[in-house]
Amino acid sequence: MQRNDDSKAAAGARREPYGRRFRASALGPALVLVSALGGLAAGPVAAQDIQQLGAYGDWRAYAYDEKGQKACYIASQPTKHEGDYKKRGEIYAMVTHRPGDKVRDEVSLAAGYRYKAETRVEVAIGGSKFQLFPHEDTAWVPDSAGDKKLVAAMRAGKTMVVSGTSSRGTATKDTYSLTGFTKAYRAASKACGL
Repeated sequence: MQRNDDSKAAAGARREPYGRRFRASALGPALVLVSALGGLAAGPVAAQDIQQLGAYGDWRAYAYDEKGQKACYIASQPTKHEGDYKKRGEIYAMVTHRPGDKVRDEVSLAAGYRYKAETRVEVAIGGSKFQLFPHEDTAWVPDSAGDKKLVAAMRAGKTMVVSGTSSRGTATKDTYSLTGFTKAYRAASKACGL
């Protein structure tokens, strides 16, 4: 199952968690991203298959081929992360384009922990707030219209604050700089022909 805007989603119903096909395609660039930013060593998409398009302020842009289709994404790690925790995995934000699957501006936020069930993740940019739903360790916007609104706010904003709760009840707050977001976004969009 892949993410789409069927009539239920368009009517405001919550999307089902993404199926194995989507998670596998999202996981590849995420693991390579973590590798590029100093974390894990390899992932389903080999690091040599990823082309870094450039570094733009606090954001990086990448492109790669996935089963013969071009995919592009931009990513960053928080400049500040807060919470009363002893151990936390990799934390990052991504915006992905997969034109072959008709996916554009898909926002995902990796928390570095498993989110508490039945909670929401709040994203604040300036005076705008967005509610995302968690699935395992990643937060997603409920639909593509929401993704587009969040990306527009990211392009116009200076900082993004992501607040969530772990499965153990630990509240966290991650602050991302949006410096370079728009340039990275443009580079990824151009590489994907958007």
